[in-house]
Amino acid sequence: MDSNTLFSDQLSRGLKLMGMTVAPEQQQLLVNYLCLFEKWNKAYNLSAIREREHMVSRHLLDSLVVAPHLRGENFIDVGTGGGLPGIPLSILWPEKKFTLLDANGKKTRFLFQVKTE
Repeated sequence: MDSNTLFSDQLSRGLKLMGMTVAPEQQQLLVNYLCLFEKWNKAYNLSAIREREHMVSRHLLDSLVVAPHLRGENFIDVGTGGGLPGIPLSILWPEKKFTLLDANGKKTRFLFQVKTE
């Protein structure tokens, strides 16, 4: 099974268990982000989590679990690393402003790539 299918299936199940409704387009963006994250993680050490079966729960779902508790329009993700939780939350809420901040140049280059794609 390829990463895209594995991530998509796990994400759908996890969102359902969390009681979250996410548009199919947003789910695909989350999967695309995670596939890019997995690719860049090999060279840039974005996360210690390298096992595909753990990436959805420990990256995407752990990031999205805070969504119901956030209030406001502007957020800053200090020490974002590979964009967690800022990128998943910004995919969930494209109308809100998320600023991601990290001192590591390699990680910010990855974030620029994510934004570009």
